[in-house]
Amino acid sequence: MPDMQAILQQAQQMQQQLVAAQEELARTEVTGSAGGGLVTATVSGGMELKSLKIDPKVVDPEDTETLADLVVAAVRDASKNAQKLTEEKLGPVAGALGGGGMPDLGNLGLPGLG
Repeated sequence: MPDMQAILQQAQQMQQQLVAAQEELARTEVTGSAGGGLVTATVSGGMELKSLKIDPKVVDPEDTETLADLVVAAVRDASKNAQKLTEEKLGPVAGALGGGGMPDLGNLGLPGLG
């Protein structure tokens, strides 16, 4: 029979690692761009839009549709980069918590587990 105390300690350590990684991600910022850098978006690892920079060359009052498309593309690019960063940071920890690293413990009747 597996040592339940050791398994619970391992689960607690992994949960702490996950929380630390999530906090680090929330502080990390990534950028995305469109139009060869004419529009640049900065997004946090928590997927919050932090800033948007628009080169004046792309601002044409007669063609706001192109500007809107570039903004959407830049934000989408930044969000994709943030998602990739999240997968890189949380992947190993989440994978260990989600299965493979530990036997399925069910919820053991404990809050916060399962």
